[in-house]
This record gives sequence, C-alpha cells and structure tokens, in this order.
Amino acid sequence: MPSAVALVPARAGSERVPGKNVRELGGHPLLAYSIAAAAGSGLFEAVVVSTDSAECAQVAIRYGAEVPALRPEEMATSSSPDIEWVKHMLALLDAEGRSFELFALLRPTSPFRSAGTIRRAWGQLLASDPPADSIRAVELCRQHPGKMWTIDGQLMTPLLPQPAGEVPTHSRQYQALPEVYVQNSSLEIAWTRITEQNEIAGERVLPFLTDPSEGFTIDYPEDWEAAERMIRAGVPLPPVS
Repeated sequence: MPSAVALVPARAGSERVPGKNVRELGGHPLLAYSIAAAAGSGLFEAVVVSTDSAECAQVAIRYGAEVPALRPEEMATSSSPDIEWVKHMLALLDAEGRSFELFALLRPTSPFRSAGTIRRAWGQLLASDPPADSIRAVELCRQHPGKMWTIDGQLMTPLLPQPAGEVPTHSRQYQALPEVYVQNSSLEIAWTRITEQNEIAGERVLPFLTDPSEGFTIDYPEDWEAAERMIRAGVPLPPVS
C-alpha cells in the first residue's frame, strides 16, 4: 500500500463562522471529526494538522494529531493558496526523514465525512487506469452556471458564452442543461509528486461523488445550525476517542 499522510488544514481566521475549528459540535471541537475519520480509515502513517493557531494546535494534539510547527502567517490569509501550506508541511515532514507517496486534504468543515468515505475514495484513486493524479469530492451543482450573470455598470452579461442560434442557457429548464458538478470540502487525495509542479490536483482528476451528508460543508452560520439538526435527526459523526 502506498505511504500516505492526512493533512488537516485549520486556519484560525474564519470570517463567516469565527473560531469554527475549535467550536463544539456534537460534544467535540469541529476539528476532532476530521482527525478521527483520518485515523479510523487506517490508511495514513500520520495525521497532521496545519494551523496558525496555538489553540487549534492544542486541540489537534489532544485528539491524536501531529502539529510539527505552526503555519507561517503569510500562508494563513484568506487568499493564501493551498499549495503553499501543503508544500510547507510536506517539507517539514521530509526534513524529519518522513516522505509520503500520497497526501489527503481533509478539511474540518466536512464533519460528516467518515473513515469509510475516505477508504472509498482511496480505492477509486488507486484503481484508476490509466492512473489519475488525484481524486476530489464533488456534488451535482444546484445553482447552474448556465443561469449565472456578471454585472457591469447597469447591465448584465451571461457568465458562460451562449450558443449561437440556440435557446440561451439562462432561458432553459435546469433539466435541459448539461450536468455540472461543484467541488465540496469533503476530501482530496493526490500523489505527492504533483506538488513539484505547484499543483495539488494535477491534470487527471477523478470525480468522487459524495452523498448529501458526507459532502455537507459548514461555511456559514446557517450551515452550523443545519449540522446540529442533522445530528438530532440521527446522521452519524465519526466516532471520536
């Protein structure tokens, strides 16, 4: 089996849900569920949290993850690309004599993603032929880009180029438009070699179709409320030890 590391990003500066990574959901900090799912999958030689927050680091260590060092401030802004902190963390591990063939990104904002979810994606990536560079969680897009617009001054322009001589996409029924998928934060698994090209996805990206709960993402306050309703309705969270 290829060697692999689970990387859990836990930046402190969330603006829409402040402090969400350490806020309790279902009796544990949100961060704990991604750590538990990674450990429970049995796939990773290490579960590592990348954070710029001492508080997040303490929580991560308490729940069994490693925090080799805090993330530099310049890699922890709201516009910092993932490739920066991924390469930073892989370099820290490599300096300790630990290198990995695969890495997974498991964001805390998807608490219902289970160990079984990760194993399913892992199996699909390793079974790809010819081999894919990575696999990424996606779900069917509910707001179709064919019905989206940009605004310039007083007028709007369709986001997508419109087919000449045909019914514009914004005037078609949703069912008449091609299926479009949007990524969610549930998981990404990739071969470490692609980071040498400053990539975390590569060119050959497999789709990993998530069900509504395992792809559920907490990005806004109302998402947190929805997550609490899901728990009350019996949707399971990964077991945390």
